[in-house]
Amino acid sequence: MKTAFWKADWFLGLVIAIAMLVFAKASGFIPGVERWAYDLGVRMTSKIPSDKIAVIAIDEPSIRNIGRWPWSREVQAKLIDQLAASKAKVIGNTIILSEPQKDAGLVYVERMLDVYNKAWPSAAPQEAPGVSAFAAATPAAQPSTAPPDVAEIGKILHEASTALNSDLRLADSMKKAGNVIVPLAFQGLSGTPPPGKPDKPTAEYVAKNTIGGTTQSGGGQFLYGVDPLLPIEQLGVAAAGIGHLNSNLDEDGAVRFEPLVIDFYGQQYPSLALMIAAKSLNLGPKDVKANVGESVSVGGKVIRTDDASQMYTYFYKDRDGRPAFPIDSFFDVYSGKIPTSKYTDKIVLIGATAAGVGAAQVTPISPQMNPVTTLAHSVSSIMQEHFFVAPTWGGMATLGAYLLIALYLILLLPRLGAGMGAIVTLVLLAALFGTHLGLMTSAGLWIQLMLPATLLIVGHALLTTKRYLVTEAGKEKADTEGAESNRMLGLAFQQQGQLDMAFDKFRKCPYDEQLAENLYSLALDFERRRQFNKAESVFGFIAAKDPKFKDVAERAGRNKAMSETIILGGSSGARTNATMVMAGGAAEKPMLGRYQIEKELGKGAMGVVYGGKDPKIGRVVAIKTMALSAEFEADELTEAKERFFREAETAGRLTHPSIVTIYDAGEEHDLCYIAMEFLKGKDLVQFTKNPNLLPPDKVLSIVERVADALGYAHTLGVVHRDIKPANIMYEPDSDVAKVTDFGIARITDSSKTKTGMVLGTPSYMSPEQLAGKRIDGRSDIFSLGVTLFQMLCGQLPFNGESMTQLMFAIANTPHPNILEINSALKPWMVVIIDKALAKDLEQRYQTGMEFAAAIREARKANG
Repeated sequence: MKTAFWKADWFLGLVIAIAMLVFAKASGFIPGVERWAYDLGVRMTSKIPSDKIAVIAIDEPSIRNIGRWPWSREVQAKLIDQLAASKAKVIGNTIILSEPQKDAGLVYVERMLDVYNKAWPSAAPQEAPGVSAFAAATPAAQPSTAPPDVAEIGKILHEASTALNSDLRLADSMKKAGNVIVPLAFQGLSGTPPPGKPDKPTAEYVAKNTIGGTTQSGGGQFLYGVDPLLPIEQLGVAAAGIGHLNSNLDEDGAVRFEPLVIDFYGQQYPSLALMIAAKSLNLGPKDVKANVGESVSVGGKVIRTDDASQMYTYFYKDRDGRPAFPIDSFFDVYSGKIPTSKYTDKIVLIGATAAGVGAAQVTPISPQMNPVTTLAHSVSSIMQEHFFVAPTWGGMATLGAYLLIALYLILLLPRLGAGMGAIVTLVLLAALFGTHLGLMTSAGLWIQLMLPATLLIVGHALLTTKRYLVTEAGKEKADTEGAESNRMLGLAFQQQGQLDMAFDKFRKCPYDEQLAENLYSLALDFERRRQFNKAESVFGFIAAKDPKFKDVAERAGRNKAMSETIILGGSSGARTNATMVMAGGAAEKPMLGRYQIEKELGKGAMGVVYGGKDPKIGRVVAIKTMALSAEFEADELTEAKERFFREAETAGRLTHPSIVTIYDAGEEHDLCYIAMEFLKGKDLVQFTKNPNLLPPDKVLSIVERVADALGYAHTLGVVHRDIKPANIMYEPDSDVAKVTDFGIARITDSSKTKTGMVLGTPSYMSPEQLAGKRIDGRSDIFSLGVTLFQMLCGQLPFNGESMTQLMFAIANTPHPNILEINSALKPWMVVIIDKALAKDLEQRYQTGMEFAAAIREARKANG
């Protein structure tokens, strides 16, 4: 009897081909595979970057030496002067200078100068033609109708205004250098032009940076920018050029291409990289021409682009352990440690690399690349015409390859035997991958061939399954091939982290020594994830087949014990202070997120602190865990987690020498964690009791630094809420003090123990915090005052036999005279303590900086 056509292999091949097209349109899986293959091709290429490009990094050592970011623009001006003196070819500054920089002193001087000029208008100096902006602001001897003494005051005010104006100083340096390119940034990009007209005409100093012209030889259009963030006019006028600093992220958030030109209401602006490249060729924006949808040219260099005038940037690999482009510390160049003669005739790019100053980008060659380094790759790509191209005929090539594979599945594969079919499929698969990688590495062409490759793999797997698992004739052979397929699928699922599915596939395979090794590796993965019950199941499965295989019996027993006693982030009844350290230390080191747990550092009310390591970069970290599910009811848990990550994000933005740096936050199961800077010291609790008290001068030094750190955090709207010795880490040998646990108090505020009592002690809380009022930074000042009192005399300023009495004492009872407890202290220390512990908010130090300054001045005045 003739088989119905819908049961035939060719019909199944046709269905698979059509279904794969539908799947590719409806799912992001195929585009994700295409991006993976593109990144693989990028990493396999090897070209030499331009040796004319150097990076000066605003890194963490520079911030430690020069001061907290943002710096005075005089610092940038000095570096530009140094580079200009050494005849750097182009200076690309990636810092967006969109706001004037005025310190408090300049504001007051300008107000006084305004009053003076209104009173004596004829005494105001006039700018002399042909004189630089900085020199013109300094008055020369000019006739004045003001009395001599008053005129002298006016002259001093003008000189002070000039000396304090860092924008003026930077503009003068940029104008003298004549080769500084600065960025603008559009705060939104769109594929369609915005309606109407801009809110206001574009300033001339910005509009002069539009490109020379555009043509259109085919389809395509520019990306359209909105809401530009512009450099202030004073600096924009002084710059040699302005280019946009926008990146158009790919769907997975990675940077693979750069929009060379962005349209803003009919005006086309080049990218910062393109402007830097043009300036290095002694060209300007008018020398840039765009052929929309095809290419952008400058000075004889033609950069092929996609339909949106985006260049597929070439990313250069590091060589011999050195970065593709030389990166020097800003401070080393600024201080003269690195001579600026190194940058003669170089393109110098200045940008931030310090944590918390610049956001790292994902690129095909690195998951953490600083924007200034990405810019270096883009400039080199333009200068050397190194880039990848998605040709206009690429879509037709993809379709042709897809049809070829579909015909193979429909017409040829059903006629081949299992062995020959596998060989032909592997050859075709190798041809597709080889073509993709060969075109990228040799010609810089990107043809999307992963859709036909996926069709080949899926089609072959399904057709083979149908032929050899369903029909009786090939059943025995199909069993063998099916076992191998299950093994391969199990390994694939294990590699993807889908361990349960991997175990399911492995159990379907005939048991042999190789499968035992696969299962043993899978069980170790379960151990690392602390899924001890599942690890026990896998070890038990092996032990049932071969009880003498390695140490499976011992490991099965150990994991059973761990599953019964160790619960992390599990049900609401989980112990919040459970440990990850396994008995005997024989287990695999567990993982928490991407971090490998090394040891337990300590336990707190809501979790455990571990010492860990990021295995990818070798960074040692401290990991604070919080089992929120054990502290919050199910209906509150989601809100608690959102609050946890919001507070972690806020704390992560704090960058200060006396604040512990937050690297990462995450969640695994119901266990939330924060990865932070690892400190060698311990908290200050050990120094709060006799005879371990630190010398008073050392105590005041620590509190001064903590007050400075709190002042910085308060300026960013972040209140700690739980300042106490336990949350201040100190390392005596290096004399380093750092505040930790920013944001944790806000999480624990709403957490109740099973008896309903708020976690923690109110001994360090301010009166307004105990009263449940809205608090600000002054509450932290009070808590720091309590800490200072305790560390100077070994006693808390407020005590009570019960919680109620203690809270009443804090709110109403004056603190004791510390000299009665420690007579060796100085009277001026009492003044500082009294003000810090004032119950009236207005009588207290108003900011952390004020508190720190008071300590600093008192210590200086009293030796």
